[in-house]
Amino acid sequence: MSETGEHDEDGYRGPATLLLADTEVPVEVELRGYFQPIDGYYHWYGRVKANERVSELAQGRKKKAEIRTPQGSAHGELSDPDPWDRYRIMGTSTPPFTLPAWSEVVSAETS
Repeated sequence: MSETGEHDEDGYRGPATLLLADTEVPVEVELRGYFQPIDGYYHWYGRVKANERVSELAQGRKKKAEIRTPQGSAHGELSDPDPWDRYRIMGTSTPPFTLPAWSEVVSAETS
């Protein structure tokens, strides 16, 4: 994954905006995802770097949220924070980052 927020086959790491309780919060995230053939959906997930404002708004509970990166946006859910106060975020379907073209995925798997 790129440190500069550039696209990587595995996801996205870099700056993002979290829309939580009608409040935009600038955050740093690390996101990944995978296609689940059993249900036919793309599942994305990751962590939001510890952020005091996110902690105030989420209050340690699950919350619906929107995440925006320079590559896209998606609706998901924040879950309980880990011991380092990093909230997990997850969603289903179109992720907030660019996916490689299908032909790139197939050629990488057959190489």
